[in-house]
Formats: sequence, C-alpha cells, structure tokens
Amino acid sequence: MDQAASYDAIIIGGGPAGLSALVLGRCLRRVLVCDSGRYRNERSHALHCYMAQDGSPPRELLDTARRQLEPYETVSMKRITVSGVMREGRAFLVQFETGETARARTVLVATGVVDELPAVDGIRELFGRSVHVCPYCDGWEYRNAAIAVYGRAEKGTNLALLLRQWTDDLVLCTNGVPLSKHHRECLGKRGIVLEEASIERLEGADGYLRCIHFVGGRGLPRVALFFSTDQHPRSPLLAKLGCRFEDNGGVACDENGETSIAGVFVAGDVSRDVQLAIIAAAEGARAALAINKSLLKGDGHL
Repeated sequence: MDQAASYDAIIIGGGPAGLSALVLGRCLRRVLVCDSGRYRNERSHALHCYMAQDGSPPRELLDTARRQLEPYETVSMKRITVSGVMREGRAFLVQFETGETARARTVLVATGVVDELPAVDGIRELFGRSVHVCPYCDGWEYRNAAIAVYGRAEKGTNLALLLRQWTDDLVLCTNGVPLSKHHRECLGKRGIVLEEASIERLEGADGYLRCIHFVGGRGLPRVALFFSTDQHPRSPLLAKLGCRFEDNGGVACDENGETSIAGVFVAGDVSRDVQLAIIAAAEGARAALAINKSLLKGDGHL
C-alpha cells in the first residue's frame, strides 16, 4: 500500500456493516475496506434473521459480498488491521499494524464487538454451536427444548423472560449469585425455574451441550445455553479518537451513524443498537449515504 494513498472513506471492518462499501463504490467514491479477518459470528455455522440468506454460512455471505465489490474499481479491500486513527487537519491519518499509513476524508468504524464469555469450564468449546447470546438468531433451533440461561440480576432475568417465547422448559442459572425478590417473582409468573447454585462445568460433545454440572455433583440436562454477561468493542479506535459513549457502552451517534467526532461514522454492533447482521448491513448502507452527502457538502456541492 502506498503511504501517500488518499481515500474519500476508509472503512475499518469487513463484516456486513463494512461491506456497505458497495454503496460508496456506486457513488464513484474512492474507498478502502480494512478487514482484520475477525468477526463476532465467526464461530456460528448459520446466519439467521437475514432475508434471502437465512440458514446460510456467515462466510458464504461475506465471500459473495466481496465478489460483488470487485467490479467497482474505486473500491479496494485489504486484509489488514488498523492500529490508529488521528485527526489531520480536515482529514484523518489511518495507521496500520504494518507501519504503513493512508489518509481519508471520512472514516467508518464497523469493527463490531466481542462477547465476554462467562468464566465457566467448558463453555468456549460449545460457543457458537449450542451456547449463544441472541435468541432472535438462534432461539428457533431450540423451540420447545430444554434450555438454560446464564445471567444475573436484571440482565439474566430479562434474557430468561425473552427466551420463554421459545420454550417452557427453561432454567435461569445465576452461578452462585442470589436473585432479588422482584426478579424471582417475575420468573415465577412465567414458570421459569431459578437455579442459584455455582456451576462447576458444562458437559458436551462435538459442540453440543448435554449437561450443566453444579458444584456438589448435581447435573441439569440441557441442550442449549444462552448467556447475558457483557461485551466490549473489538477495536479501541473510537475511544482513542475521543468519541463520546453512551451509558450502555455503545458509541454515541446520530441517526446516520456520525459520532461526536465530525467525519467519523459507526455502523453495526459497536453502536449497541439492535445487534443483527441484517441491521448491521442496513446501518452500514445508511452511514455510506450520509458519508457521500457529507463529502458533497465539504466540496460545496450541497
């Protein structure tokens, strides 16, 4: 990559939100998409709630999207990690882990988030196959089945109440943390079993959960577990830039994805709005339209 390279927009992240570069390519904008190769759903075997793509492998969607970018000569893609973004006058200097740099008039950060797995023995081997975070993405596959929820206080209770939509055989596991009277009553009204014992390990085979073992030897047969703990942005770039964050940890942005830093946009899960792949793609497209208008205004054409 030429160190002097300059772009209308540099998109950081090559998932559904970042591949919205298609919109900017069709606007004749010079765009660079930087893809680290890490994705939130990289352990998933199927994509859901995505019109015309339901059940397809996530990699298949991304490969198709990349191929469809090839005819747009103004759009470039690099398998590279961005290490820093700095304001440089009215533009931005983007630094790469290779030591190279590039300049951009605007930046779209679409790096997503990382789910923080509970500290439970055996969970990592099952994550993405029978341990999940999103009922909308994976609840259908376990309809009317024996499901467990891992979570505490309001987060755990709310996830359990949501999952009750898919099954009546539901147990909320708090892993040794007592639940308040209010939360107990909410669960009781919906017939959700509460299990406050500490979890020793998850037992499974070939990625499929079989049993939750509690300290003391007791076991709870389950075929899936959904958890609600926390997540953090995959990249620290937005924080380093000084972008403002909301109380829920999401990046503060307007309806078009522009952050508190003019010229810096976000799309996808990092905004902590609805976290579905199809929503991420839509947010990316919306941000791309806003970027094009922003560039036109900057040139005095609007």
